[in-house]
This record gives sequence, structure tokens and C-alpha cells, in this order.
Amino acid sequence: MAERPKEEELAIGRKIRRLRQKRRLTLQDLSGKTGVPKETLSQIENETLAPPISTLMKIAKALEVDITFFFQEVEAHEKVVVVRAHERERLDTRHHGRAVSGYFYEALAYKKGKKHMEPFLVEFEVKEKKEMVFFSHEGEEFIFVLEGELEFRTPDEVHILSPGDSLYFESDIPHAFRGIGTANAKALAVVYTPA
Repeated sequence: MAERPKEEELAIGRKIRRLRQKRRLTLQDLSGKTGVPKETLSQIENETLAPPISTLMKIAKALEVDITFFFQEVEAHEKVVVVRAHERERLDTRHHGRAVSGYFYEALAYKKGKKHMEPFLVEFEVKEKKEMVFFSHEGEEFIFVLEGELEFRTPDEVHILSPGDSLYFESDIPHAFRGIGTANAKALAVVYTPA
């Protein structure tokens, strides 16, 4: 059985920097295109901060690549791909003690390039309501809760989801998640971003 690659081996930050430089963009240019602060982009490029999915989607769009580009060693165009459980990489958005996002995620179909949906296995930490951080990005999301209790919140709505519950929403509305109860919540998340 092959060993699971370490987060550092993904080199997402270095891939972003190389692609940004190839496109002749400064950090300030990329910040303007994504709305992500220049300092945050610098931390991502220096591998001191793992970007949340929503941030990575904004960066991918600004750099004109599919989000899967950041999870692949080479660009793949196969019509059918299999990702074995031991091949998935787990990213921690709390990297280096930052608890802003409070979730871990694994790309479930990173071997497939040029796709319209991106599936993830996401683990949401249990945290206080005041610690919730709202994100928004273009597209739509589908969430299917596998374990634990998950709170989904927009500025106007709150939904508590249990195992077996699902949620579909337009992700341009500000939204936040948190695990509630005694254990982290796990969910399948499928994200669609228009080309």
C-alpha cells in the first residue's frame, strides 16, 4: 500500500506562486482579482497557511485554472479516474495554529482534470458560534452529512444537519459551517464553479 503524501508534498503555495509569476501578476494584482488580502496570499505561497476551499477556488479562477490543478502532479485528462483511500491528501485550514476556518478537507477526485464539479470529504471542527467565519464564492454547493451534527448559517438562516441530511445552496451568499455537539462533523461536499 502506497503511503499517503504529506501536505507539504502538494506544494499548493509554490504552484500558486509559479502560476502567478508565469501570468506576470504581482501579489497585489492577484489580491485585486480574488479579493484575498495580499498578506494572506503571501502566507499561502510561503506554505504557512493552507487555503480554505473557497479561497483556493477564487485563486484558481483568477489564475485561469481548474482547482484540481493544485492537487495534481501533472494535468490529467482521463475520462475515468479512481482515487484510492490511501491516495487522498488531508489539508488542514488551521495550518500553523490558525483556527480561522476550522476544517480539514480531502479532494476526492483530484486525478480528474477538466471537470465541472469538485468533490471533497470535509471534517468540520466543533467550535463556538462566535468563531464562525463566513465565506462566499461563485457557484453552487451540495453537502451530505456523514457523521456528527453540522450547523450551516447564512446572514438570514440557520440549519442544523444530522447524518443523512443534505443541503444544496448557491455559494455566492455568505455562508459558514461548524460542528456542534461533542465530536467533529464529517460531510461529503460537492462544489460547482462556473468556468
